[in-house]
Amino acid sequence: MTYRDVVSRQVLAWACTAIGARMPVAMAPLALVFLVRERPGGYSLGAILAAAYVLGEIGGAPVLGMRLRPERARVQLAVGLAVGTLGFLGLGVFPGAHPAVLAGFAFVAGGAPAAATGGLRTLLSELVPARSVAQALSVESILTAGVWAVSPAAVAGLALGVAPRVPLLLAAGLMAWSVGGLWLLPARWGGGGAEGEGEGGGGGGGDGPPLLRVLVGAWPVYVVGAASLALLGLAELVLPALLEQRGIGVGWSGPLLTGMAVGGGLGAFVYGLRGWPGLLRTRSVVLMAGTSACVALAALIPATAGIAVALVMGGTLQAGAMLTRNLSLREVLPPGALAAGYSVMYAASGVGYAATGSLAGALLKVAAPSTAILAGVCLTVAMTGVGWWGEVRRAGRSGSSGRAVSAVVEGEMGDFDTGDQAVRTPNVP
Repeated sequence: MTYRDVVSRQVLAWACTAIGARMPVAMAPLALVFLVRERPGGYSLGAILAAAYVLGEIGGAPVLGMRLRPERARVQLAVGLAVGTLGFLGLGVFPGAHPAVLAGFAFVAGGAPAAATGGLRTLLSELVPARSVAQALSVESILTAGVWAVSPAAVAGLALGVAPRVPLLLAAGLMAWSVGGLWLLPARWGGGGAEGEGEGGGGGGGDGPPLLRVLVGAWPVYVVGAASLALLGLAELVLPALLEQRGIGVGWSGPLLTGMAVGGGLGAFVYGLRGWPGLLRTRSVVLMAGTSACVALAALIPATAGIAVALVMGGTLQAGAMLTRNLSLREVLPPGALAAGYSVMYAASGVGYAATGSLAGALLKVAAPSTAILAGVCLTVAMTGVGWWGEVRRAGRSGSSGRAVSAVVEGEMGDFDTGDQAVRTPNVP
């Protein structure tokens, strides 16, 4: 397995478009804090605006993602990104507006383009051979890690060195760029819509289960995906307080988080270099256990160097865990439901990020930062266990159904036997 099939002009065009769509997402929370920090109660208002942005993402991703149609993919993605551009533009042009107005702009900026992640990921899968999808998703993760590594420094530098509104104006420009980039990519994906392939995926006279039921059936994958990003959020939100507890300068939080992002890019690259043994759900649990251990070590190690190593290793393993989740979605969902499934995963990850961050924030009022991190790790381990149990249970039901169908077929065939038991054994993910 190599990255050779992923190197093409169309994938390069996709990467440029994806950077334009995703860098504003990475910039937004910190940029909103810098936008209003000099106003009375600025930091609290910044947190409220960031929460409005995240709520827009969480609400917009599943609602808009389920409405994506392969035959209208380009137009639907362009409209969402264009409206998101207007949201960022409103924030940058009217920084002194009433907080309710700014919250509205932030909600629109987060919600309108929220389906773009799932749509662009599905388009990327169309640009490479089926055998190279894992490598393509690895490239996507590398690109995302790079975006998240660069964004905090870009926001801080522009906000402090030029003007607080400039990062949001840049975000608007980047998102507008991504709208134009869509016309360098295929106008659609697949051969059937979500109503055709996704809803007909259940078989049975062409009238399969509704798309919503198909997506809900993949809930274990979403739970583990949410747990994976929850660990990242835990590290980001509590790290400054942890450094203060250890007597380390808070300024180290930026370089340490950048190292974690770089580790994520490295992990994604390594994961795509070869095929790995074991079921996807088993790999996911192993990688999540390793990530949890690294974040827990970061909470317990007193030295800066030790924390840095733990976070880099945690980022490396977390990237692999997220890749297994995206690949698992490809196994459990029909092709027509993938864009919606990726969007739901995006929303679930946001929920996990927010839930763990809220838990840690509440605990910081009554406990030490290291204790808050360990409590968050326990929560993510529990989420991982629930997701793994759900996947095992789902696979068991699929296996029982496959054996029942096999028994019926054998009964109808009488004494005829192919001698190849593997032919009758369902391929359970």
